[in-house]
Amino acid sequence: MAIAVIDHRSADAPALLAASLRSTGFAVLVNHPIPPELIATVQREWLAFFDSDAKFDFLPAPGHQDGFHPLSVAETALGADAPDLKEFFHWYPWGRHPEPLDAASAELHAQASRLGAEVLGWVERSTPPEVAAGFPMPLAPMLDGSTRTLLRILRYPPLTGDEPAGSVRSMAHEDVNLLTVLPAATDPGLQVRDVHGSWHDVPGDPGSVVINAGDMLQLLSGGFYPSTTHRVVNPEGEAARRSRVSTPLFLHPADQVELAPGVTAFAFLRERLRRIRGIELAEA
Repeated sequence: MAIAVIDHRSADAPALLAASLRSTGFAVLVNHPIPPELIATVQREWLAFFDSDAKFDFLPAPGHQDGFHPLSVAETALGADAPDLKEFFHWYPWGRHPEPLDAASAELHAQASRLGAEVLGWVERSTPPEVAAGFPMPLAPMLDGSTRTLLRILRYPPLTGDEPAGSVRSMAHEDVNLLTVLPAATDPGLQVRDVHGSWHDVPGDPGSVVINAGDMLQLLSGGFYPSTTHRVVNPEGEAARRSRVSTPLFLHPADQVELAPGVTAFAFLRERLRRIRGIELAEA
């Protein structure tokens, strides 16, 4: 499974990225505009936050997603029997969050959002006309006015050996959103499954950004861009004794955008959250 590693500055980057999304659901960008030192700062600051008790001051209100989601309520992927080994914070510009971490987090949210919008433009321009004709509107403007685009800061804690049988850092799943922008995590572990059921490591060198299609883009494109199953596996050796921090940005359309006749982005997201986490999403 050949996930393309693409130089953001190259003239053929748009076509190469769209082709990789088409064939694998994933692509990797290097020499992109997000400063590596910004990514490192966010990961370092949030690891210290997760290691403190201050995180428990930010538990989400009923029906809301912003704030800290502890290990005790970790997600269980659809079809899985064991919960993921992770805790995370949902950072939205409008949400509650620890002020000392705001500057770097807000900047990463903004820069990853700009990169994601640019990539959506690339995808649209590189999509065959007969597929693009099914888009109800241009892809990047679907983000205008959205309050759902989410910076999720994940911490996968060190393994102790006492984890529930069958648990891994993140079970096999697909992303719900339009497009995911994922700066390289502090350690490897991300894998993607091919059509034959085999798993492959996703390139994640420091400074790179992984791009992958979500369920919403798959629906909009009639399956042309697949939302590919992926997971985060448990490490071995020294890596098992340290935390892994990951900072994906999930690009979401505005609530009223129609992904298919009669299916809005809000309705689609609300139904998925009911199935995955058993919660009722509050309207914006």
